[in-house]
Amino acid sequence: MGNRVAREDFEWVYTDQPHADRRKEILAKYPEIKSLMGPDPRLKWIVCMMVAIQFLAFYLIKDLEWKWVLFWTYAFSSCINHSMTLAIHEISHNTAFGNNRAKWNRWFAIFANLPIGLPYSASFKRYHLDHHRYLGGDGVDVDIPTDFEGWFFCTRFRKFIWIILQPLFYAIRPLCINPKPISQLELANAAVQFTFNILLYWLLGAKPLFYMLAGSMLGMGLHPISGHFIAEHYMFLKGHETYSYYGSLNLLTFNVGYHNEHHDFPSIPGRRLPLAAFIFFFTTSTTCGSTKTLAHICCPLQFQKNCNLGTYGTHATAEKQVPSRFKNVCTEVLVLLTSLVFMYLFLRMHKKY
Repeated sequence: MGNRVAREDFEWVYTDQPHADRRKEILAKYPEIKSLMGPDPRLKWIVCMMVAIQFLAFYLIKDLEWKWVLFWTYAFSSCINHSMTLAIHEISHNTAFGNNRAKWNRWFAIFANLPIGLPYSASFKRYHLDHHRYLGGDGVDVDIPTDFEGWFFCTRFRKFIWIILQPLFYAIRPLCINPKPISQLELANAAVQFTFNILLYWLLGAKPLFYMLAGSMLGMGLHPISGHFIAEHYMFLKGHETYSYYGSLNLLTFNVGYHNEHHDFPSIPGRRLPLAAFIFFFTTSTTCGSTKTLAHICCPLQFQKNCNLGTYGTHATAEKQVPSRFKNVCTEVLVLLTSLVFMYLFLRMHKKY
């Protein structure tokens, strides 16, 4: 088959996800694991510091030459903005202020969203809960690639393009797979974010705006820190639905690499997941995937070169299957083309300035 991916469909499973059974097994043997749950008092201060650092960077970047703007966008903004998306992931599980202050968590996530530039924190919360509840659920879990992605991005070169465009597909999938009515909080998120973007452009010019938006796009696309998107659920080891990574990049990603542990107990903050992993290692009989130390850096390259692994390389659960898996392909293609036009216009604006 040359460079074409051999797999032409998902790995369909007809059983419940393993994390519910693992959770019961762990709690039965070590009920004190519940003491690890609850808010992380450090999280809100770390997020505030990260936001402040980016605000300072906006000011410092405004008078630099464009070549240095591009350098710092990829070298710094992409890293800190990607890390901020994972902070928002933490906040979506109410680990900033606890379950009793859910609204505080939602508004704090909108605050954390500011240096990213794209209003997504309110929507992420709604769809991410489905990812945990219906892991791999066809028509429900928007972390699973669509049929269009699986069909079209089936060669090494196309997979490379798919890796670059990952942030666009993460934005498009909810509209095509499981569209939900827009909530008031999502409207507030958009209003706050676009107001901030306009003020940033008005006060400091185009360079900080580019630094912010391009940093978010690059950090979630072709970047060493973004390897966890692929490492978490793609079948590098066949037979496993979730994979964990225990390397040093967890220091920048709020321990998102401890992904089996996170799916077993989403209410345990990332800072406490290493301790949870130690307990789980001696407790569970249910197997789980574990990737190598450098996997998050190497994952995009391994994924791109592997002819047995493509965008169909995840588990999908049939019980949540929608009547027609192809009914939204035209919508997805249209949204993708619109996104590409937006990127072209954005680059033209950059050249103009």
